Amino acid sequence: MDPAKTSLGKMLLEEITPVVMVLRTPLVEESCLKNSLSFIEMLSPFCDFNNIDVPVRTSSDQPYRLQKFKLRLFYESDIKQPDIVVAKERLKQVITEAGEKDRSDLSTDPLDISNVLASSKSEISPSWFEIFNKELVRTVSFSEHEAFDHPVACVSVVSSKDEQPINKFVDLFNTNKLPSLLNDGAMDPKILKHYVLVHDNKDGPSEKATKILTEMKNTFGFNGCHLLCINSSQDEQIEHQDNPWVPYKFDSSPSQDLGCYLNIDDFNEIKDLIQELSSKHIIPYMEQKVRVLNQQISATRKGFKNQIKNLWWRKGKEDTPDSSNGPMYTYSSVESQIRVLGDYAFMLGDYELALSNYRLISTDYKIDKAWKRYAGVQEMMGLTYFMLDQSRKEADNCMENAFNTYLKLGSSGRQNATRCGLWWIEMLKMKDQFKEAATVYFRICSEELLHSAVMLEQASYCYLLSQPPMLHKYGFHLVLSGDRYKKCDQIKHAIRTYRNAVSVYKGTPWSYIKDHVHFHIGQCYGFLGMYDVAFTHMLEVLACSHQSKATQELFLREFLQIVQKAGKTFEVLRLQLPVINISSLKVDFEDHRTYALPGSTSVKESVWRSLEEDMIPSLPTVRTNWLELQSKLLPKYKESNICVAGEAIKIAIEFKNPLEIPISISSVSLICELSATSDETNSGDHNFNVDADASCSTAGIWNNEEHENLREIISDTSSFSLSEVNISLGGGEANLVQLTVTPKVEGILKIVGVRWKLSGSVVGFYSFGSNYVKKKIAKGRRKAKQSPGNYLKFIVIQSLPKLEGFIHALPEKAYAGHLQNLVLELRNRSEVSVKNLKMKTSHPRFLNIGKQEDLDLEFPACLEKKTNVSPPANPKIASHGVFLFPEDLSVQGENPLLWPLWFRAAVPGNISLQVVIYYEMGDQSSAMRYRILRMHYNLQVLPSLDVSFKISPYPSRLQEFLVHMDVVNKTNSESIQVNQLSTIGSHWEISLLQPIDTIFPSQSLIAGQAFSCFFVLKSCRKSLSTEESTSSLFPHIGSNVSLVPDGSKGAPFDTSKSPLAGFHDYERLQHGISNQEAENAVDFILISRPLKSNSQPGVADAHHVFSHHACHCSTASTSPISWVVDGPRTRHHDFSSSFCEINFRMTIYNSSNALASIILKTLDSTSISDQLSDEASGNQVGWHDVSLAKDSKIESDALRNHVRKSLLPESVSPFIWSGSSSTGVQIKPLSTTEIPLQICVFSPGTYDLSNYVLNWNLIPVNDHESVGERIQSSGTSLGYPYYLTVLPSD
Repeated sequence: MDPAKTSLGKMLLEEITPVVMVLRTPLVEESCLKNSLSFIEMLSPFCDFNNIDVPVRTSSDQPYRLQKFKLRLFYESDIKQPDIVVAKERLKQVITEAGEKDRSDLSTDPLDISNVLASSKSEISPSWFEIFNKELVRTVSFSEHEAFDHPVACVSVVSSKDEQPINKFVDLFNTNKLPSLLNDGAMDPKILKHYVLVHDNKDGPSEKATKILTEMKNTFGFNGCHLLCINSSQDEQIEHQDNPWVPYKFDSSPSQDLGCYLNIDDFNEIKDLIQELSSKHIIPYMEQKVRVLNQQISATRKGFKNQIKNLWWRKGKEDTPDSSNGPMYTYSSVESQIRVLGDYAFMLGDYELALSNYRLISTDYKIDKAWKRYAGVQEMMGLTYFMLDQSRKEADNCMENAFNTYLKLGSSGRQNATRCGLWWIEMLKMKDQFKEAATVYFRICSEELLHSAVMLEQASYCYLLSQPPMLHKYGFHLVLSGDRYKKCDQIKHAIRTYRNAVSVYKGTPWSYIKDHVHFHIGQCYGFLGMYDVAFTHMLEVLACSHQSKATQELFLREFLQIVQKAGKTFEVLRLQLPVINISSLKVDFEDHRTYALPGSTSVKESVWRSLEEDMIPSLPTVRTNWLELQSKLLPKYKESNICVAGEAIKIAIEFKNPLEIPISISSVSLICELSATSDETNSGDHNFNVDADASCSTAGIWNNEEHENLREIISDTSSFSLSEVNISLGGGEANLVQLTVTPKVEGILKIVGVRWKLSGSVVGFYSFGSNYVKKKIAKGRRKAKQSPGNYLKFIVIQSLPKLEGFIHALPEKAYAGHLQNLVLELRNRSEVSVKNLKMKTSHPRFLNIGKQEDLDLEFPACLEKKTNVSPPANPKIASHGVFLFPEDLSVQGENPLLWPLWFRAAVPGNISLQVVIYYEMGDQSSAMRYRILRMHYNLQVLPSLDVSFKISPYPSRLQEFLVHMDVVNKTNSESIQVNQLSTIGSHWEISLLQPIDTIFPSQSLIAGQAFSCFFVLKSCRKSLSTEESTSSLFPHIGSNVSLVPDGSKGAPFDTSKSPLAGFHDYERLQHGISNQEAENAVDFILISRPLKSNSQPGVADAHHVFSHHACHCSTASTSPISWVVDGPRTRHHDFSSSFCEINFRMTIYNSSNALASIILKTLDSTSISDQLSDEASGNQVGWHDVSLAKDSKIESDALRNHVRKSLLPESVSPFIWSGSSSTGVQIKPLSTTEIPLQICVFSPGTYDLSNYVLNWNLIPVNDHESVGERIQSSGTSLGYPYYLTVLPSD
């Protein structure tokens, strides 16, 4: 491509062209201003020639034709280096005007990045960049070291109305107002002069002007004078269709009519003047000067000899200190002449000649350390290489060398570096080196913000145009540019750059820079008053949880300020603040299952089912599960959620504040739609389908259609009522908000979403999309195949009776064993009654149903034993623990049903207590036949008394046991008084082993204290028939022992009546045991009361009673046979006369239900050792210590040694058993028998009468009965020690 046709080539042909200095009188300007133009402005459109076609001959003899040529006209006062402040204002004006002329619609969405990449290069970059760059280049005009800005000619202009016009021409050039370049010797003052006489045709005929022109030619020469007549339009102003002066009038306004008095004749005269001045004067003058200078320089500087001479002359200058300009060079110096030659050759298009002279002078400037001049020459060399389209590498090297040299000069070379960089960038762009061009843009950014903003924006487009596109750098530089535009109040430019950056970062995880862009673009739109667009962008930075607390406060404050300035309420779909946790959505509603308390809905459905399955009525044909039953009772609603008119549907959904700062949320309510049943097929007209995978960044204002549909739904609330909630969320806080909708009429109810108001200013909406909604319906609907869209769709049926239930005084926290009377209140506010009530509890150990007459009892006095004992009446309990209320009982209206309950904290821990109440509708025409009330309570039971019992047979006593009771107070601070210990059942009697004052003087247990006590337990079991009849009449009647001093005793507590007896029955069921094992077991109830002074708030009242139940405490041993030897312990006898005979009686008891066959063997001294050996190898049972198997031999030896010690040393027994050595008896079940025994003692002493054994065998009474697993069917028991002391008589 021809370099002259490129953007850089065109710029060079416009900016590096001959300069003409214009001197004029005020009357000239006065005539021109009639057209709203200055003299130069009037001539400027005609100074640019695209085809001047002038032959030029410079250094060679072969001429070439010059086509493109332009003159730059300047007044003498403007030929100086521009003022920095003025230049900056001019650049700012260019940028501001470009922003005002930007016709792009700022309210539309920015183009997608893919569409941007598909655009052409001209469409990507704004067109005003070229104007800005030209103005930036002109800020370094008229430097003394660059000859292309030095005037080539001087045009003196005088008006025909001036007095003595000839003298005016002379005075104009001789004034002190000439440029400093002429006065300081930087350029040759002998330049081409041309004289122009301007005549205003409105001032009269041109005869006078003609005479003056003749005088001018006589004075200044014939060729250098010219007459220019203007304002030839006499009648009216001329309106030019394509006004040529508009591009050259920077401060023009549309109201100005430029050139209104210039007609076609004036056009031609101006054009001829400039044509003649260029082709016949300036170009020949420059051509002649190039030839002269070339001859001079060739003679003095070119050639090997001249080069050696020049180097020798400059020897030693390398040691001179650096300076920005080096030594002073006047216009007559060889260096200046060479630079003029090079610049003139460049402006005339002889680039080869220009390059050779630039090369020649470059070395001189470098040796002289004239760095600014050296950089300028390097810069021109790079441009010359470009125009020659040769050695692009050399061109880049020269431009880089010049750029770096300018930068080294500091502030004095900064502007020149900018100009060099702009030209270098254009060269790189022509070679498609956009990445390198972007780097140069970044390097020429100055500290001046506006200048940097433009450079950074141009750099961003270079990154976009590079191959492959560098999108991240493109976006980042746009953001940098936008920040600087915003700081300079160039709001529209800032919006443009930010909008382009949005398309880059859309859909990327770069949260911080996206927040930055949206926040600042929102602010910019706010400055322009475009609050709707500003609001949309500010929405994107609301949920900035990753930002710091200060940044979050800033974002929210600016957001609310924009809303306030807009003066209206914004409604936003999927408002990001707060965050809606859709996974937490939970729907609670009631069909035939109702809930008394909110916490009841959190219980698993399987728990409720297990309680209700025995209460739900079954169909007559075949038993079916309750899930299928309701659909059969309500067939037309089989596949739908059902709710009842007038009963609220509760929605729980979590609102979370993702920020660290508090926010205020008000007017939170549901969005619902209720249509008639007949309109069910049309109820889906208002669907708001939101992409379930859309991120929160898609939040925005709804389009018109969606908005109108939503308003229609929200405005129609006549058929249902909604709850509103106001909440305040702290930093990072999440709150589960409970919302309700209560339908008033039958129909199809759809819950569409939720709405709220943020900080009282912005209304947010959230649509419950089907992809988000989990099936979390509290009642556990049966339809596993139900479509997700139906989870929030309900069929509303007619109003039904509904029981409301509450248990009064049920404690949330209690100590284990705490006993209390409660009242169940049931209320039916409907006029339609409910009947056939049933009730069941999940933990009957904790909650028992009382009798209706228990309402009037005074607690705890009602627990005391009465003198008249009658069999207790149990409540009417059906199978599976279902309590049936009286059949004639119904509940309706304002009269509540009160029913007594008994509560006992059975065991420590956290207890979930469920109660279900079944009831049927009194109106048989109701859509539902029955309903169920579900009640749920959470209890915390704290440890109180830890009670344990250990029972062992009483030595030497039949049917009596020692009971060792250990009690530990496990509370933290309570003192508890132990009142009473009772046994359950009529066949046990209990008594203290020692007086209570002796063993328990403190009468109470403080926290952590332990207490042990021994009791004597006596079995009163009679025959089976007598015992069974007594137990059936009074199953819980037992014996009591008071554990308080006699002075503090009151009436004992009656453990045989409700509620103690009822709770004890459930404790026995909890510890399920076989009947045979229960025969040898005893149950205990320990009654205690906490001291009133130590009661804690929130814990059960100290007046209440604690009951501790111990069930199935076994009294059985491995041997069913027990015996006792009864006889004297001391005897006096005169052994001198005869031996002593002593009689004993052995009573044997059979504690089993089988017939016992027993053989008693007494052992004499001769056979005792062998007998013991035989017996020790068998089963040892009875009253003896049980040792480990490995110690059995040691035990046998000990027994054998024990017997031997009682023998005389001479192996003569001191006593013998008299009578039969073996006696056999049979004992009936639970019966005793006596065997008489006698011994003969031969000498005084103390003797152990344990040398006997009992062999026993159990025989079942009936063939089909068994003895029992825990009881051996046969065995041998050794005699236990019985010490007899025989003393001689006096």
